[in-house]
Amino acid sequence: MSALEFNTSKEFAHELDARDPLASYRQRFLIPKDSSGKEWTYLCGHSLGLQPKATCQYVNEELEDWARYAVEAHFRGRHPWMPYHHFLTEQLAGIVGASNEEVVAMNSLTVNLHLMMVSFYRPTRQRHKILIERGAFPSDQYAIKSQLRFHGFDPATSLLEATPRAGGSCLRQEEIENLIEREGDSIALVLFGGVNYATGQAFDLQRITRAGHNKGCIVGFDLAHAAGNVSLRLHDWGPDFAVWCTYKYLNGGPGSIAGCFVHERHRTSDLPRFAGWWGHNDQVRFKMGPNFEPTPGAEGWQISNPSILALAALRASLDIFHEAGMDRLREKSVQLTSYLEFLLQERRSNKFFQITPTDPERRGAQISIRIPKNGKTVCDALAKGGIIADWREPDIFRVAPVPLYNSYADVFRFVQSFASSLP
Repeated sequence: MSALEFNTSKEFAHELDARDPLASYRQRFLIPKDSSGKEWTYLCGHSLGLQPKATCQYVNEELEDWARYAVEAHFRGRHPWMPYHHFLTEQLAGIVGASNEEVVAMNSLTVNLHLMMVSFYRPTRQRHKILIERGAFPSDQYAIKSQLRFHGFDPATSLLEATPRAGGSCLRQEEIENLIEREGDSIALVLFGGVNYATGQAFDLQRITRAGHNKGCIVGFDLAHAAGNVSLRLHDWGPDFAVWCTYKYLNGGPGSIAGCFVHERHRTSDLPRFAGWWGHNDQVRFKMGPNFEPTPGAEGWQISNPSILALAALRASLDIFHEAGMDRLREKSVQLTSYLEFLLQERRSNKFFQITPTDPERRGAQISIRIPKNGKTVCDALAKGGIIADWREPDIFRVAPVPLYNSYADVFRFVQSFASSLP
């Protein structure tokens, strides 16, 4: 359905929901309610996803096995703890378009980013720069700058930022590729976000990978806002590594365990790494030998055994993703953002404007709105009325209709309330 077929009536929103083949998945999530029992309009899955109803059961099963078996639950539980992270492998691989050997659930996002840079950022005096997009998530900037300093380089000269043209909010693909072509001989690592957290712009990761590798650069991605949001084909595209969190679109819960991808060409690599016993070859791990022998593939970058409770919570959500299918979810996501964009355009004024790309293939499940005046007041007023989105200083209102649990009626209600709340 194209935007030309949309209309502005409330009845049309309900008609779209009635025709939505994924509508029933909304019932699989716990949607917060106000004091009168009315469900919130929750459009903040880009910050924290909603809890699947099955999460409590999945976590309680592990608590019960802990109580019943104690240490023996590593082998005798309903889902034995020793190999528990393997129960998520196939589904994580499906989310990011990888082989099973290329992914692992471990640690948190920024920890994984540091671990990857330990192995893949190998600067020399001639090739030491790290390229990121201007406006990358602050935690990435902190981590990257600290790695540069650790290696004896000054971020002022070794951190290279791809910057939108004057007056623009988003990068053009050719701007990124031209910068890599021009500066590539000095770039050790190209490290982009899959989807920019502020603008919602989805980058062409295949082309960035190709451009970086053509200049001899290592290429990695932060997929915090891309995993579970946009279609990914990491194995085919060929970046060296990627990392992501799971508490946003993947609904793993606050601070949930993160994910990591290492391309199969590095499966038996002798790259330096920080080692820990859970990355040791699981065939001989419990022989307790003194010398580290990494498990082939991404699992070889593990350090400590993962939290079983965190894995259980994430598994509850990944089971839903596996059932729904990323291709179908992405198709609905494009429809939701197109509908949101259409309704906003019908209310267009000089009080706000969209900074997210209008091409739905160049954005995730997010429309970012710049409100030059009193935007935080608008966001707060909507929140008091049970419409939850996200405000980012100084003037960006991020709205994320998530295809697993958001409806077209949610989008309609948001735009109606947003328009009436503008000063």
